[in-house]
Amino acid sequence: MKRITFVFFFFLFFFSLIYSTHPATYGIEAKKHPDNCLCSNHEDFPDLYQNAPHNHESAVQELQQVLYDLGYYQGDITGIYDEHTTKAVNAFQKSMGLATDGKVKYHVWLKLAEAAEMKVSRNKLSAPTGDICIVIDTFRRTLTVLNDQKPYAQFPVAIGKAKTPSPIGNWKIINKGAHWGTGFGTRWLGLNVPWGVYGIHGTNKPWSIGTMASHGCFRMFNKDVETIYPWVKNGTPVIVIGNPIGYMAGGLQRLNVGDKCSAVTMVQEKLWRKGLYTGKPDGIFGPGTEKAVKELQKKYSLPITGQVGYQEYEVLGILQAK
Repeated sequence: MKRITFVFFFFLFFFSLIYSTHPATYGIEAKKHPDNCLCSNHEDFPDLYQNAPHNHESAVQELQQVLYDLGYYQGDITGIYDEHTTKAVNAFQKSMGLATDGKVKYHVWLKLAEAAEMKVSRNKLSAPTGDICIVIDTFRRTLTVLNDQKPYAQFPVAIGKAKTPSPIGNWKIINKGAHWGTGFGTRWLGLNVPWGVYGIHGTNKPWSIGTMASHGCFRMFNKDVETIYPWVKNGTPVIVIGNPIGYMAGGLQRLNVGDKCSAVTMVQEKLWRKGLYTGKPDGIFGPGTEKAVKELQKKYSLPITGQVGYQEYEVLGILQAK
């Protein structure tokens, strides 16, 4: 029986070791606009109504959940746009002064988002006066602002789905922006993740906060990201705590050429420490990483596949037998 032997401080400090001990540095160039962030491409809202010709089960589930949270829907979250859902939509439209046609189009989605955001109440916070650091806990789905290494304020966040995990590690803010499209909410704080465009941003789906819902970014309520936005400067550290090799899916992640994620960075660092990998730990499983994995497999008499699974994690010291 094998188990993952990670502990809290390992998640917190592992990637800081990469920066301090590996001769290569990331050198990420700040982007002016998160054009390639997946969040900007997947935030469209479909038109929904009873007997709609298209199947949008997940969107209907979102609709039912937010209507339930707002007190308009009392049924089960079925993903089926039935008469109960139509009744709840009509009630919401009436309360907002909209035409009560039972159809959810883009303007209705926006009103739902406004109503959900209005439910969030926060005491106004003054700006912290010390050195700022952000810690995001993917297990608890919280973002904590540290002021001179002491917790100052904490906010809920949405993290990446199991298939599109959030990047675990130590990062920095490299760019900021306001109103860069509805998928980013009202504020954007970009991170220097080497294998993709990730950031902390607002959302037009506030009901998703606290869940695994994004394409890897960290979503906040718009009013929350607006609160921390002026506190954060380019270069502000962002520590993301989590399990890079299993993430939140419950299973061990098998790695192949083409994968881009925190688990690859961890494997690259371990291979470098064994003298098998000469590149920088950039989280991208390319030919150099594959070659190093094959050398590892040859050294430990493992099948030479160039892939990383249980046996490779074990000989790298990432997994440990009981």
